[in-house]
Amino acid sequence: MDDDQEVPSPPLEPHRPGQQREPRRGYLGPGLSFGALALYILYLWATVGIGAPNSWPNSILAGPAAFVPIAVYLGLAIFLAVRPGTARTGAGMLIGLGIFLLLGGGLCVGALAQTGF
Repeated sequence: MDDDQEVPSPPLEPHRPGQQREPRRGYLGPGLSFGALALYILYLWATVGIGAPNSWPNSILAGPAAFVPIAVYLGLAIFLAVRPGTARTGAGMLIGLGIFLLLGGGLCVGALAQTGF
């Protein structure tokens, strides 16, 4: 066999009409709404204590603790997105995370621009 010859790959198996794929289920809209709103509520609730003496933002865990809710949320959203029964809900939660990041980043930049730093 020459090195110049290409080895043919096996043909892909066509989808047969008799085979039914499991439909994707879940709710995209509620997953999206829950995703964006839950993250905003969580972070607004977490920032209420900032500035108070002896609050958790003054501790050494303040930096990493801000990423724990996003990591847990992302893990849950991916878990739901890969399961066929809840795929649309998980996809909505992932889209909600994107909305949270875009709008939250805009709000943060806007607040920093007003402070004059």
